[in-house]
Amino acid sequence: MKKFFTLFFSMCAVAILAKAQKPDSTKAVVHYKFSHLRDTTKPNEPYTENMILFLGKRASVYKSFDRKTQDAMMRKQVAEQVAASNGGRININIKGGRASNTEYFTFADQKKFIRKEKLVNNYLIEEPMPVIKWNTTNDTASFSGLKCQKATGHFAGRDYTAWFCPDVPFWSGPWKLMGLPGLIVEAYDTKKEVIFKFDGLDNADKLEKPAQGSEPGTIQTGGTVVRLVGMGDDTDDPAVIALPATGIKASEKEFTNLKDAMKKDPQAFMQSAMAASGATFKMAPGGPKDKIQIAQGPVINNPLELPEKK
Repeated sequence: MKKFFTLFFSMCAVAILAKAQKPDSTKAVVHYKFSHLRDTTKPNEPYTENMILFLGKRASVYKSFDRKTQDAMMRKQVAEQVAASNGGRININIKGGRASNTEYFTFADQKKFIRKEKLVNNYLIEEPMPVIKWNTTNDTASFSGLKCQKATGHFAGRDYTAWFCPDVPFWSGPWKLMGLPGLIVEAYDTKKEVIFKFDGLDNADKLEKPAQGSEPGTIQTGGTVVRLVGMGDDTDDPAVIALPATGIKASEKEFTNLKDAMKKDPQAFMQSAMAASGATFKMAPGGPKDKIQIAQGPVINNPLELPEKK
């Protein structure tokens, strides 16, 4: 445990932020229905999630649309419980979901690919820019009126088929699939264990504007203001593609150590993380039942990225 605190406070005290990447304006938004067979012993129970890709001229970000919906539900639950307290002691009980906290940022001009992870605070892990050798074909298909062309390529241990639209001039796509002369509208691997199914394309003018006068990650009910640490960023405006200014740059190894520390002692981790963000955290008295419990993760014997065969 002592080793963990040394690592955690060292990272926060030094305040190592990701190198500034120029913010970009969202020009279009793509919706995908993501499906991944994580557990091959249950072939009829793939993990599914609604995802969204924000596209700009120089940058893009791919994240969970379900996470946005669940965060809104959590804010509503907190607001209702705060209002019901009538100014007395607040015991907040939140029912959440399983949506992903991971976001993938691509900055084409700087050739930077950054994964954002959230463990109370935001951690920014720079990864190599995905490079896929695509082979385009003459096959075409239409997806909701978008005429697309077929391409095949190998990435992260899987062979993918991608359908891209040359008429939509963005070289991005879902997750880490990119690099074609047009938006990747739909993609799937050979075994159909990983599927990114197209679910719509919108212009930026249809984006929901953030509430005016409200600080990200806070709820105000009457005269009570509740700060939800771990929810809400300074980048909550969907019209802007930018890394959070409070992001802490971390290596893959450092982030793995943080995840391990959280599993080992969730309560201590929360106290340290919230202290680093300027908030306070205190468990109500009552013994072991009040300890934070981390749910057992899903069985994943078929990860999204497979080791390459030698």
